[in-house]
Amino acid sequence: MATPTFRAALPPIVDRETWLRERDHLLAREKAHTREGDAIAAARRRLPMTPAPPVTVQGPGGETPLLEVFEGRRMLMAYFHMWHDGKPFEDQCEGCTFATCHLEMRDYLHARDVTYAVFCQGPYADSAAFAEFMGYPFPWYSARDSDPALADGRDFGFIACYLRDDDDRVYETYWTTGRGVEALTTSYHALDLTVYGRQENWEDSPEGWPKVSGHPWRLDGRPVAQWSRPGVTATGASCCAK
Repeated sequence: MATPTFRAALPPIVDRETWLRERDHLLAREKAHTREGDAIAAARRRLPMTPAPPVTVQGPGGETPLLEVFEGRRMLMAYFHMWHDGKPFEDQCEGCTFATCHLEMRDYLHARDVTYAVFCQGPYADSAAFAEFMGYPFPWYSARDSDPALADGRDFGFIACYLRDDDDRVYETYWTTGRGVEALTTSYHALDLTVYGRQENWEDSPEGWPKVSGHPWRLDGRPVAQWSRPGVTATGASCCAK
């Protein structure tokens, strides 16, 4: 898809000495923010844990106990993906697509004994076809028929983290939703470093800064990540869509 063109406002122009001084002032705030983030992460590591229910999810081999989703690793991070029954691929949740499409490489997670998997709200056959269309490399399961205790009353669209002990008992250690899911969205973290940021309407930006027109995670009626998938054209739905 073509990149939209615009005539945007520009930051003021100053000499390099002034620019470096302003950058150093911001750097001090950034360092304080980093240290506070480290302190919060340290507190997160000290949270107690709670036993996870003995549930199963549906995978390519049928019913799969939660323990098997770990793939032999010590920890599991699961994203609970929303699903809209009967809708074509382009009408599936753009927020969950935005979150999950970033995690193409899992090597660094695996090196730290962490498995990443998706638990989808939809039936396995339908949602696994979506995952295949998206080209996702990570394990995909359906929680449609799982014991409701797995989600524990939470709306789909969240991350849950689990740990198994030496006796293969599984515990939930952390969960987050809303903007906490941004932990997966590296594009947002990169955009935050650029002069125009995420270009979303809620951001505190100077007057005249460009803003995304329409939904921030959709482009021409599709989740943005779908436009690079084989079979998608500007004039019709994917050949893989139902």
